[in-house]
Amino acid sequence: MYRRCGFRYEKKLRVVGISRIAGIDEAGRGALAGPVVAAAAILPEKFRHRRLNDSKQLAPELREEIYCDLVSNEEIRSAVGIVDSVEIDRINILRASHRAMRLAIEALLEPPDHVLIDGLPVIPFPVPQTAIIDGDCISLSIAAASVIAKVTRDRIMRDFCEQFPQYCFSQHKGYGTELHLLKLHECGPCPIHRRSFEPVAQPLLALEEFVQIRSSPAGRARRKISVPIPEA
Repeated sequence: MYRRCGFRYEKKLRVVGISRIAGIDEAGRGALAGPVVAAAAILPEKFRHRRLNDSKQLAPELREEIYCDLVSNEEIRSAVGIVDSVEIDRINILRASHRAMRLAIEALLEPPDHVLIDGLPVIPFPVPQTAIIDGDCISLSIAAASVIAKVTRDRIMRDFCEQFPQYCFSQHKGYGTELHLLKLHECGPCPIHRRSFEPVAQPLLALEEFVQIRSSPAGRARRKISVPIPEA
């Protein structure tokens, strides 16, 4: 069911005197390569943007346009936290995502009084929080953070594509698409691949499993009804 982004959670907090409210979201948690990026965004109370929504529901061109609107707005305070693939392998992706969120909050010039986090609670966290499942579809503050995190990470992956062109990172942004799995099988992992993720550690196995799914009756039926395999 479609739910329009708004300020319902922010309004409840403002009623009790909490004014500096940051939305937090991350991008890249499910990728096989590259960093996880979190963003924090504090929007002014009277903020309006008729096209802002969960970054996953926006076309890349529109996402870039909204990103520019957000970061050029002097009334909006935002920051990002980035944890690279080496750290992800060392502490695991869940802890790395939480660390990126904490880094984003620490990078804000003024700390918020409360944060709205997409998904489940982050413990420990330096600021009081409200966790909202599918929060990027409900809260404009979280939606703004989701756009900033996604565009920031996409730009990082395009830069990595210039460094490692054989993997076509600009096309799939490090996610486990058919193209990425094929390139991973052909070339093996590169320095930004997450070695703790099974498809990277076992690229041949991952490719074989993918081919089996694509060639199975269910996989053929899926292609006939034009349901796309998820990409970045």
